[in-house]
Amino acid sequence: MKKQAYNPYLPSWEYIPDGEPYVFDGRVYVYGSHDFYNGYVFCMGDYMCWSAPVDDLGDWRCEGVIYPRNEDPLNREGKMCLYAPDVTVGPDGRYYLYYVLDKVSVVSVAVCDAPAGRYEFYGYVHYQDGTRLGERPGDEPQFDPGVLTEGEKTYLYTGFCGKGDRSRTGARVTVLDKDMLTILEEPVTVVPGCEYSEGTGYEGHAFFEASSIRKKGELYYFVYSSQVMHELCYATSRIPTGDFVYGGVIVSNCDLHIDTYKPGDMPAAYGANNHGSIVEIGQDWYVFYHRQTNGTWYSRQGCAEKLCFREDGSIPQAELTSCGLNGGPLSGKGVYPAYLACNLFTDEPSAYVGGDRFPRIMQDGRDGDQEEGYIANLYDSATAGFKYFDMKSVGRITITVRGYAKGVFQVKTAWDGPVLAEIPVDYTNVWEDYSAPVAVEDGVHALYLTFRGQGNPMLKSFELG
Repeated sequence: MKKQAYNPYLPSWEYIPDGEPYVFDGRVYVYGSHDFYNGYVFCMGDYMCWSAPVDDLGDWRCEGVIYPRNEDPLNREGKMCLYAPDVTVGPDGRYYLYYVLDKVSVVSVAVCDAPAGRYEFYGYVHYQDGTRLGERPGDEPQFDPGVLTEGEKTYLYTGFCGKGDRSRTGARVTVLDKDMLTILEEPVTVVPGCEYSEGTGYEGHAFFEASSIRKKGELYYFVYSSQVMHELCYATSRIPTGDFVYGGVIVSNCDLHIDTYKPGDMPAAYGANNHGSIVEIGQDWYVFYHRQTNGTWYSRQGCAEKLCFREDGSIPQAELTSCGLNGGPLSGKGVYPAYLACNLFTDEPSAYVGGDRFPRIMQDGRDGDQEEGYIANLYDSATAGFKYFDMKSVGRITITVRGYAKGVFQVKTAWDGPVLAEIPVDYTNVWEDYSAPVAVEDGVHALYLTFRGQGNPMLKSFELG
């Protein structure tokens, strides 16, 4: 029996942000950077790879380390971090991994004969005279490469544009020769940064970072993180080297702009930077992105949502859910871990993570310990939302809670809906089960749990029965 698929789609103790998904030989492979739980900077780990069968997106397998940070000759001591990578299949059928280290401005390339084998350092992207891209006078710093190979040409997209820095124009594309390293066509700007967005159609959603490129039909989709950081946007063109027109927001990791279940200007999760891309799996398209955990920017987890395309090729913004790769709602019966919360907020709205001010998803132990995640710091008004469930004959809900707190958890099927049940909780330093009867109409519903009371309990799981 196939497993249900959740968000995040990997185990709760794994932190793989910046996900670039691809389908190779019947499996989905996700390449990303590697955060640590309780990490103090971005991307502290070696490159890992995870994969799943295209027909069972709840069955993810760890492929292990595919590229250690000290494999690059510039980083033999391992002092630099491996920032967000991308992978493409070269004309020779091999797999090429493109990345940038955190303290240099050149694009490194590694190669492997298999999608998730051990990659070996291959070289640096360079001009025909041997000068490395990023080191020639006038070059803009290289960052977050995204790559697409067509025939014997590879299109390399890079860039980072902070507010107030007019030395960086936007996302740039460089065309590489069939050796995957030598520049055939020099860099040109394809999507403007915020300092150059006036009058372009990108105002308010200009390029910040996280270049990614895909093709669907006759259209090239350039996916990127915008100047507000929490959203992935897209632009389209019929050629890969220019004429990109802003399309819209694909996903926001605080669900801003979504107005189907809440006001569009209400953040429903704690966001920060975002990075990911789109991919076709079977007959469906998905957007892969990441969320923030532990109240910081540095422990990010991969999530995914199903997409639909309009006839004109445009993409409506995807709503955050707990069941993104599942193909539909989760079963309305059974035990679910609290870390599946796609909504997390209090009466004090915030689109960005805020440390101890807000509830957060965390875990016990240290990075690498296979401890299931939970929600902590659920002080008065804190709400955790889970979407969606196919509920049938649900008559009782049980929650597992610990912490220095006394109050009730209110049960609702809408964040501002009527309270269907209240579950009293009391002070406990171990996980305890608390239960209450609840009547929910049959159908597809969200589940919202709001704490009202003193202290700040932790929520491990809930059971619908």
